[in-house]
Amino acid sequence: MSEVAIIGSGMAGCGASHRLREEGIDSVMYDMGDQPGGHTKTFEFEGGWTFDDGPHVSYTEDQRLQDLFSANVGGDFNTVGNYVNNYWQGYWIKHPAQINLHGLPTDLAVKCIEDFVQASSRPDPVVTNYEEWLRAAFGDTFAETFPMTYAPKVHTTEARNLTTDWLGPRLYRPTLEEVLTGALSPSTGDVHYIGNFRYPNHGGFLSFIRPFHEQANLQMGHKVERIDAGERIITFESGKQVRYDHLISSMPLPELIPRIEGVPEDVAAAAERLAASTIVTVNVGVNNPDISEATWTYFYDEDFSITRISHPHRMSPNTVPPGCGSIQAEVYFSKKYKPLTVPPESLIAPAVNDLRRCGLITESDEVLFTSARVIDYAYIIWDHDRRPSLDLVHGFLDEIGIRYCGRYGNWDYSWTDDAFRSGESAAERVMEDMT
Repeated sequence: MSEVAIIGSGMAGCGASHRLREEGIDSVMYDMGDQPGGHTKTFEFEGGWTFDDGPHVSYTEDQRLQDLFSANVGGDFNTVGNYVNNYWQGYWIKHPAQINLHGLPTDLAVKCIEDFVQASSRPDPVVTNYEEWLRAAFGDTFAETFPMTYAPKVHTTEARNLTTDWLGPRLYRPTLEEVLTGALSPSTGDVHYIGNFRYPNHGGFLSFIRPFHEQANLQMGHKVERIDAGERIITFESGKQVRYDHLISSMPLPELIPRIEGVPEDVAAAAERLAASTIVTVNVGVNNPDISEATWTYFYDEDFSITRISHPHRMSPNTVPPGCGSIQAEVYFSKKYKPLTVPPESLIAPAVNDLRRCGLITESDEVLFTSARVIDYAYIIWDHDRRPSLDLVHGFLDEIGIRYCGRYGNWDYSWTDDAFRSGESAAERVMEDMT
């Protein structure tokens, strides 16, 4: 029987392990940390506070995956109706803002509509970057006021430095009727691409994949130092070496490529050009469960340190002590464009101050818990270097027979369910290799 090694124990690694196990193929899963789950880790703190490693929800429409994750938690999950809003200069705006201009300053709303009509009447332009797409889709005023202001906060670089390959359903492009209705009426329909989502009732998001870890041959504390793809040997930082016949990796490509022996210089340089955001999550617990009606909120103001917040207690009340609420605020950096140069704990006070400034934490609310954690790889930054660099890196991995998966192996915008399926796909490629 061939020895299959899987690097990483997140959604993608679990998808690979599960798919192989379905076919009766054994594998060994290696993780560098002391806690499994990769990007989907959950942390349970003293006092009853539970926070995931960034906000994670499951909204797959794939019945097979719905059934699989439901079985993993014994059907003990919540189905949450998603409500998303935005904060801009003291205004709370239902998401997406482009069809919810009601209540904004009249001159701004009028100018947004005027520009939208003009942009819509022009022939479709040749679009070469995200900024051009925004101006063509929404008109200059809305584009400059909202998404072009938000882009540097979340992507850590200007909109013109990004491609449009990642958009998909993420930015809703409305009709004129929808824009006018949203400007005249305080009530609009829900068009967010996530309507409802599922979340485990106990144990945080990790509960959806915890049984996969229990079923796998999972080896923790194994950080890869180098890979000899010719001899098919993995050497870990501990000095331990293991042979493999087939290798599946969900490691971030900029971490994987330098660890492979004999990498061509152009491939190594391409991996270095791949960009991803780094997030510091600031976790806050307060003695008030009625913080917000939203599940998450986007912040456009440039003088706010926080970019997005979510509320774990709205996903499950068991993530907080009784009578309490929680906020997970995200502050964005990136190695390529905006390096993190301060201790993560130093970002707690500014984040809490922002939450007070916008009124989510009031004078009567008591902050009972805070923590900060760095997530080195969060979202892929779809800059103009990504596609040519990725083609070179993936081509090299294909040549040496290393199968890649997950957000950081595929280097795409995959959500949790997509990542699981990508692990399954990598396992199927391995099975093809075996024949």
